Amino acid sequence: MKVVGLITEYNPFHYGHLYHLQKSKEITNSDFSIAIMSGSFVQRGEPSIVDKWTKAKMAIDNGIDLVLELPTIYAVQSAELFAYGGIRLLDSLNIVDYFCFGSEEGNIEPLKKIAEILVDEPKDFRVKLKYYLDKGNSFPIARSMAIDEYFKNDINLNFNPMSIMNSPNNILGIEYLKALYKYNIDILPITIKRIGSEYKEEQLNNKVASATAIRKKALNHNLIDLQNYIPPNTYNHLVKYLSQYGSLNTLENYSQILLYLLRTTDKNHLSKIMDVEDGLENRFIQYSFKYSDIKQITNTIITKRYTRTRIQRILTHLMLNLDKPTFLKLNNVYPKYIRVLGMNESGMKLLKEIKKNTSIPIINKFSDYKKYDDSMLEEMIHYDKLSTDLFFLGFKNTAYRFGNKDFTTSPYIKK
Repeated sequence: MKVVGLITEYNPFHYGHLYHLQKSKEITNSDFSIAIMSGSFVQRGEPSIVDKWTKAKMAIDNGIDLVLELPTIYAVQSAELFAYGGIRLLDSLNIVDYFCFGSEEGNIEPLKKIAEILVDEPKDFRVKLKYYLDKGNSFPIARSMAIDEYFKNDINLNFNPMSIMNSPNNILGIEYLKALYKYNIDILPITIKRIGSEYKEEQLNNKVASATAIRKKALNHNLIDLQNYIPPNTYNHLVKYLSQYGSLNTLENYSQILLYLLRTTDKNHLSKIMDVEDGLENRFIQYSFKYSDIKQITNTIITKRYTRTRIQRILTHLMLNLDKPTFLKLNNVYPKYIRVLGMNESGMKLLKEIKKNTSIPIINKFSDYKKYDDSMLEEMIHYDKLSTDLFFLGFKNTAYRFGNKDFTTSPYIKK
């Protein structure tokens, strides 16, 4: 029994994801696949365009065997923490043989070499990193510059560090490798070269279109234009979802909630929210009174040091009231549970094996978490429920602003 693990968002599941899944199983000769998937909100600090159970249905109907939720406290973090959350959860299952991720590089050796430097942090690298941070660069840019300079005198180098560090999937792949090395996790990493459109491409100019281009069309309700760019199962679920709820979700749907929070939250509390630093809370408060649209506020706050995704993550953290002390406390005891979102018949077999091999509670029915009498588990899973409640609160049609959907929605089971 060979099992390959994937860490995903599937927002929504497209042909690039299908290629990744099929190639992962082919290369590793795996019989089973497990996806650790972000739930109601994603790493870019935005809500998923559809709810997490619809994403799980897309994944299962396109060939994933078992979908587990990446806890919200990691799903809406930087690449480093997102990767850490996914890798540690995969490891806790104690049945995963391989971990496969997509990258622009397609060759794992350069990624490993960079990951090792970032884990070891030799003095020369640390000095260079501090130098570029002091110049006012964002952490990702400063780190890329420091890595590039660190390798400059390596005459045997056969790759371009700056090029690798400027590609989003390479960066995420390096973070996955860092987590594997740092915690001595015995799962074999493999990378597959991404195919099709680039990550941020906004046009549907390739059958393997980017998720960005697909979301752009979907958010305009141009689903008919997507038929050739997403698998039929994804298309059918999107059509069904739109017919049920009438719209897809975006961060802009939370403008009124965010304006209220930014204008009323105590400045000292805002400074403790995850990802806020260096007086950034003052900019949020200042522009929340100047503008009445969250997109405009975000565009104004963005600088060379503070990227759009970081600003969006801060806004999401604010809605979740996730502060740094709380995250650090929960991070120290992670992982606490395994949350099932969907499975097929092979996934049921996997779940039985996981039960035999893990010491961590498996949450099938959401209310089951209460029987473990574990305050840390309860606090951590609270953020999953909160993010789901928040997700539905963003719906334009007030008739669908449901609460407690985690308690009333069962995992998707395909038989």
